[in-house]
Amino acid sequence: MPAARFLAASTAAVLTVVALAGCARTIGVEAAPHAADPKCAEVMLAVPDELGGDLPKVPTDSQATAAWGEPGGAVTMRCGVAQLGPSADCQHVDSGDGTAVDWIVTTDDKGTWSFVTYGREPAVEVVVPPAVTEDHSTSFIADLASAVTQVPATKECQ
Repeated sequence: MPAARFLAASTAAVLTVVALAGCARTIGVEAAPHAADPKCAEVMLAVPDELGGDLPKVPTDSQATAAWGEPGGAVTMRCGVAQLGPSADCQHVDSGDGTAVDWIVTTDDKGTWSFVTYGREPAVEVVVPPAVTEDHSTSFIADLASAVTQVPATKECQ
């Protein structure tokens, strides 16, 4: 009978894992053109488990991507986007721990914020939808400094 109990316990454990995996919220994020760059792997390994104190990291479905929040209202991040040129929209953001990142910051007519690292290749893009900015400021962008600084800066905002 011990073999039967082991088999039953093993089957129950497998079914539990499968059931829990089915409940995981996965956010669809399109991979960036240069997502396979080895530096992106370093960035992804350093992303925080939470943004802004209450946006938990959730699974994504593409390489070199991350997301925090809920489907339909998640902050998304992609490593490997094209580097942007100099812009008046460039902002120097200090994380408070001595780490700083320059970002090109834009917003569209729907209220979606976009942050793209400046002076780092590959570049990292963070998109913040209006559903997030209704209840949060975008200051949590500083929480990503330790991750995006895995790609060394070669230029700074002017």
